[in-house]
Formats: sequence, structure tokens, C-alpha cells
Amino acid sequence: MKKSNPRSEAFKTFMKRLLKNKAAVVGGIVILFIILVGIFGPFLVKTDPNAQNILNKLQPPSKEHWFGTDNFGRDIFSRIVNGTKLTLTVGFLSVFIGGIIGVVLGIVSGYYGGAIDTITMRLMDILLAFPGILLALAIVSVLGGSLVNVIIAVGIFSVPAFARIVRGSTLQVKKLEYIDAVRALGASDIRIIFKHILPNIMSPIIVQATMRIATAILTASGLAFLGLGAQPPDPEWGAMLSDGRTYMHNAGHMVLIPGMMIVVVVLAFNIFGDGLRDALDPKMKQ
Repeated sequence: MKKSNPRSEAFKTFMKRLLKNKAAVVGGIVILFIILVGIFGPFLVKTDPNAQNILNKLQPPSKEHWFGTDNFGRDIFSRIVNGTKLTLTVGFLSVFIGGIIGVVLGIVSGYYGGAIDTITMRLMDILLAFPGILLALAIVSVLGGSLVNVIIAVGIFSVPAFARIVRGSTLQVKKLEYIDAVRALGASDIRIIFKHILPNIMSPIIVQATMRIATAILTASGLAFLGLGAQPPDPEWGAMLSDGRTYMHNAGHMVLIPGMMIVVVVLAFNIFGDGLRDALDPKMKQ
């Protein structure tokens, strides 16, 4: 008789719960589509996103220009497609940086406690005292406006959220009996932390990362709107939104289209994150 794999069964249960959440499925499909556009879109859309044609400036959506043209006559559809990669890059890389630092700080703080925990959490409290966008704005103002600095700034302000969640989860897991058993067998702290604690607190980390990407994209777009993010002529959505505000009365598509793209992507990540949280929570009743 073939024995069932506990991990396989857990994954099947997770997928069953996730697929029951129709909103999360839609959000996941939208995210997958946006990722595919970011990867393959620039190769499929042949129009140069930075090619200017003043004679065709501020044209409304048409067969030639699906999303219209901007104030320099550039094709907005091409810029949206090429800007998808920039937007996703900022979102994923900043959350990856913030997640790595936050997870390490949180798990070390929760595991060792004492002075390490007190100092680490007070530092996190200081960072949390500033609204996220203001903290990122201050960091970018010091480092200078560029895509790399935006990634660093958004990554830094993402650290406290990961650190606090991981610390709380670590405090719960380290009290379990199997941790005491592993320690009694002579396992080192490093082995206990990364082999026995970290794998058991991945669920809240995954959920936090998914939802944090939405916040990162929104923050990066806000910084670009203020002129502190991606620099011209990079087709970043927040920068496109900023360029279009001057012409929103007679060329509303310049504002509407990049704005809607930001809303759709942020909403998709938030909805999918909610679905992941419900599916990964063993206490949820389906």
C-alpha cells in the first residue's frame, strides 16, 4: 500500500482552499498575466516606447495607438508594456531586500530574546513611527532620485513589517516541544533557527511578502510621481501619471491608463494576498 506524502497532502489542501476563493483566483490570474507581460511584452511590442512624434502628440486611443499618445507623441501602449517590467522589478526586488533583512532580524530577535530583542524591536519601532511613504521619501532625498535608490528606500521601510511578524511567529514556535527535543540532541542555534523554525513560519512570511509587493509598487509609483523615482525617459507608471496631470483635461487618457494599471496591479496583489492568508491558515473553515 502506497503511503501518502504529508507535504503533498498539505499542498493539495492548500490549493483546494485557495481555489475556493474566487477573488483570489482572479487576483492570481491578473498577477500571472502582468508578470508575463513584463517578461515577454517588450519583445512582442515592436514600437519604441521612447520614440517621439510631435505631430501625433495627445492623440486619443485608436487602431494605430491603442492607448493613445502622450505630449511627446510617444505610444502609451508601448510605454505601459515596457514600464511593466520596471514596476514589477521595483516591487519584487524591494520586498526581497526588505524580507531578507526583516526575516533575519525578526527570527534572531525572537529566538534569543533579552537585550538583542529589546534593541532590535526598538529600532523597528523607530522606523514604524514614520509613515512609509515619508520614510521612503526621506531616504530617496538623501540618496538621490533613481530606480536603484527607490528599491533601497522601499526595501528599508519594508523591514519592520517582516521583522515584527517573524518575531511573533518565532516566539510561538520556539516554545514547542520538538524544539526542546532538537536542542537536547545537541543541535546548534543556527541549525534550529534555519532548519526547524524558519520552515514552520514561512506561511506568514509568504502572505506578508505578497501583500507588501502591492505597497512597494504603490510607494514607488508615488515617488516617481514626485520625480524621485525612475528618471525620464524611463516609462515608469508613476512617472507617466505625473507627466499626464498637466494634460488631464484635454487628454485624460494620459492619466487614466497608467493610473488604472497601478490600481489593477495593487488590487490584484492585495486580493491574492488575502486569499493566500485564508488558505494557509489552518483554522480557516472552508
